[in-house]
Amino acid sequence: MISCNALISFPLFLLLLLLHGAECEDPYRFFTWKVTYGDIYPLGIKQQGILINGQFPGPQIDAVTNDNLVINVFNYLREPFLISWNGLQHRRNSWQDGVFGTNCPILPGRNFTYNLQVKDQIGSYFYFPSLGMQKAAGAFGGIRISSRPKIPIPFPTPAGDFTVLAGDWFKTDFHKLRRLLEIGHNLPFPDGLLINGHGWNGYTFTVDQGKTYRFRISNVGLATSINFRIQGHKMKLVEVEGSHTLQNIYSSLDIHLGQSYSVLVTADQPPQDYYVVVSTRFTRRILTTTAVLHYSNSFKAVSGPVPSGPTLDIVSSLSQARSIRWNLTASGPRPNPQGSYHYGMITPSRTIMLANSAPFINGKQRYAVNSVSYLTPDTPLKLADYFNIAGVFYVGSIPSYPTGGNAYFQTSVMGANFREFVEIVFQNWEDSVQSWHIDGYSFFVVGFGSGQWTAASRDSYNLRDTVARCTTQVYPRSWTAIYMALDNVGMWNIRSEDWGRQYLGQQLYLRVFTSSNSWRDENPVPRNALLCGRARGRRTRPF
Repeated sequence: MISCNALISFPLFLLLLLLHGAECEDPYRFFTWKVTYGDIYPLGIKQQGILINGQFPGPQIDAVTNDNLVINVFNYLREPFLISWNGLQHRRNSWQDGVFGTNCPILPGRNFTYNLQVKDQIGSYFYFPSLGMQKAAGAFGGIRISSRPKIPIPFPTPAGDFTVLAGDWFKTDFHKLRRLLEIGHNLPFPDGLLINGHGWNGYTFTVDQGKTYRFRISNVGLATSINFRIQGHKMKLVEVEGSHTLQNIYSSLDIHLGQSYSVLVTADQPPQDYYVVVSTRFTRRILTTTAVLHYSNSFKAVSGPVPSGPTLDIVSSLSQARSIRWNLTASGPRPNPQGSYHYGMITPSRTIMLANSAPFINGKQRYAVNSVSYLTPDTPLKLADYFNIAGVFYVGSIPSYPTGGNAYFQTSVMGANFREFVEIVFQNWEDSVQSWHIDGYSFFVVGFGSGQWTAASRDSYNLRDTVARCTTQVYPRSWTAIYMALDNVGMWNIRSEDWGRQYLGQQLYLRVFTSSNSWRDENPVPRNALLCGRARGRRTRPF
């Protein structure tokens, strides 16, 4: 196949057209990542971090819609390693998801090449290490997917584009955090917050007065929601996890675990330095950290009190969440407007309700979904499914509704059919905010409400212009409802973005199945697929 970006002479191009046809292949971007331990000092003390190419945070991935990403990851750690891609949908290709339900870990001294295509995607995302508590040591980084040149974006091109990776941080070594969870304790309260790997005033964003800049903000933390604000400046929201939004103005934004937002900020204030502030949300003890917004013509350093933000108030956060709407006239990754997909006119074929809980099982703290605490199998589910290995999991091992029964261990896999359109309700009876992510999909957040969800709750749904995204919050003693088209075959992780909860069982897998063996529906098993557990030594077979 001919690459549209290939640098070849015109006569050779004509010859290739005759031999191979006129179809052009989407561009390729190649990356080589070396994953190592390294000393980092994010909160002023020495810690063992996990670095990619010597960097903490890791390298930025910049791509354009439909680009093919070839990422060769070399593991120089003393432990297995996997990278997952928070928000990338890798169409027809859960083989590249980078979680243990789909991939064998990259063993020490080995490498694995991810082959991803950012098919029909734009927007702001991030990657992170998915095994154990390695996320608490680094190895995360930003992903920016730009629109193709001929597809208009609904705002003028900014003068600059900044990635902001913010979130809570622990001084405790990630191995010790993992042991705490395994012996039945919760994670301690975080020790601080970071912005792009730095603590208080440790990072600077430089701007020119009068120009407008894009800030892509992701909450890459483990345990807490955050609030983001810039002293003296307003923020115009333009994109949420791949969806262009109505361009509402905010003085601060709540960003829950795993979420990504994109805002425009105009440097329209007197020339001096200003605080960029991140603080914890819904915590009685408030953690705060700052970076610096530096005007290039400023001679006045940042000073004075840090602007305060919201703390425990739920009502303002809920109101803000409801104000985030889809821009129905803007193009997405294709020329047609986002509003041409009328999700609200489709009747879901089934309703799934997922309720989180925090039970003790065998005297140890665990977390569960519909009373099932996920038990990690010895073989990735995707491989077990492919090779028809019995005894690893069974479809239907988690109920579609809460049972109210005692919690128990199980390798939770819920079955669903390709091209179904489903309603999923996240029900939260706990006193803390929950954050849920679904790999491989973008879904419509149609409703938030308090108390118990019922069929009558549908009367409050936004069936016209709610935003499509991949991570949503659920407020305390409340519910959140989403609509989702099951258009991506594979084995997909549904999980809590609170990493202690995820590690101790608050996750499951959705097996989106079709009997078709067509490559149009699902890519074949990769030739370089790592085999482990009961799949070790087996041979892959073509469709």
